[in-house]
Amino acid sequence: MDVYEAVTSRRAVRAFTNEPVPREKLERVLSAAAWAPSGSNLQPWHTYMVTGAPLAELKKRAGERLALGDPWDAPEYEMYPPKLKSPYRERRSAFGKQRYGALGIAREDLEARQRAAAANWDCFGAPAALFCYIDKDMGSPQWADVGMYLQTVMLLLRAEGLHSCAQMAWAKYHKTVAEVLSPPDGLVLFCGMSIGFEDVTTGDARIGRAPLDETVTFVDGL
Repeated sequence: MDVYEAVTSRRAVRAFTNEPVPREKLERVLSAAAWAPSGSNLQPWHTYMVTGAPLAELKKRAGERLALGDPWDAPEYEMYPPKLKSPYRERRSAFGKQRYGALGIAREDLEARQRAAAANWDCFGAPAALFCYIDKDMGSPQWADVGMYLQTVMLLLRAEGLHSCAQMAWAKYHKTVAEVLSPPDGLVLFCGMSIGFEDVTTGDARIGRAPLDETVTFVDGL
């Protein structure tokens, strides 16, 4: 698979089979992803790859919190600006419409939307999950470095025939994740990432992208 195919075939998959992911594939991906760029080579990511019984325990604990209606943990970072301006507001709205529309869920059906969102904390059935932390003392440039690292991981997963879904949703249960993973003090959970083989029977829709002229300006002097 060449780079262009990896980029264009990568998407947030929200339905996985229970087929185990070979350990050697995960090790190959994470070893190569270490070459992702970072300012002054800080490599500010702290990664946990979780499978088997620990992942099952984490899903169980998250599911129990959902069933009890426990409130989310106090946020450690702001996921989105409190007031999204245009065009970001419209893009987010279009995402929700396409995502839930593909599932046959009406906008006003809040219960069905909550059920669909709850699948996040089961990793959409995936047999492997990555949890990425960053030191709380790091600044915005280092958070950008972590983003480049995660994108590198996702593209390498495609090269291994795997799919993924990056999930900030796991940060809402960061205390539960910490109970299972026991990260050192001072780390902030940025996101989880479900990893596995796509369940192609679900027909999960792919979300579109803005036209090039909305996001790119060529300055070429012609």
